Amino acid sequence: MKILVTGASGLVGSALVPFLTARGHLVIRLTRTPVGMQEHDLSWDPDAGRLDVSALEGLDAAVHLAGESIAQRWTDDAMRRILDSRVNGTRLLARALAALERPPRVAVCASAVGYYGDRGSEELTEDSSSGSGFLAEVCRQWEQAAAGMAERGTRLVVLRLGMILSEAGGALARMLPPFRLGAGGKLGSGEQYVSWVALDDLLEIVLFALANPLLHGPVNAVAPNPVTNVEFTRTLGRVLRRFTLVRVPAFAIRLMFGKMGKEVLLASARVKPARLVAAGFAFRYPELEPALRRALGRDRRIEQVNRSLPRV
Repeated sequence: MKILVTGASGLVGSALVPFLTARGHLVIRLTRTPVGMQEHDLSWDPDAGRLDVSALEGLDAAVHLAGESIAQRWTDDAMRRILDSRVNGTRLLARALAALERPPRVAVCASAVGYYGDRGSEELTEDSSSGSGFLAEVCRQWEQAAAGMAERGTRLVVLRLGMILSEAGGALARMLPPFRLGAGGKLGSGEQYVSWVALDDLLEIVLFALANPLLHGPVNAVAPNPVTNVEFTRTLGRVLRRFTLVRVPAFAIRLMFGKMGKEVLLASARVKPARLVAAGFAFRYPELEPALRRALGRDRRIEQVNRSLPRV
């Protein structure tokens, strides 16, 4: 397939491009920065509404991942950038795809489990209602903008992403320094649920969404076993072989991170991948500890140790 990818330099995109290329697909990166552009890359400027529609002819699929990072303090300016980068860029891409002589057969657009808001221990599926708060509103507008990609018959899959487990970036990468120093611990009460997904599984989910004609609409791109923050903390400590006795009170998180801390670090979303499971997707890492060991290279170290042991 000839696949357009936006956000190709981000955590998911930088892993997805070689993943798809290795499987024989031609990947066209849509990038905002002309520096380092490769042979098949295209440029765009979502802020200025600039995208050459004619250059997109002949696409079989599109994967839209671009958006401002939410891992920052949510000042008024930051919240505007977070919202605009998702909504404006998605609308621009949707209009461009709809204007093609032959629109792509399928489009996969990122969203987030933030769509559900803070829901305590309630089990959430794709049929659950949206929640309240800034992040939920961003996801609603993001998904509404993505709906334009399906105007001319393109099958649209919207992936609601959970915490992506990777040492290369995202929430886990920011957690690692204090945990490695033995200063990691639960956040607030620790009872809030964390919905997560191994990066390896997420790449397979994207490919599954591109290939499976029966999959469409919102899809929870999370592992089937969400855990509480306490469970996540203990498991990460066990994988790193570090104590996790420190507790960061909720008021300190709100003081340090403001609204972002309340909606991201302290909010609870117990999300289940109902549509992926029903469609027959097989998770390689359904449990947290093996997923963390994979993300942090601990499984490879165990294999190396096992290979070095004398045979009897």
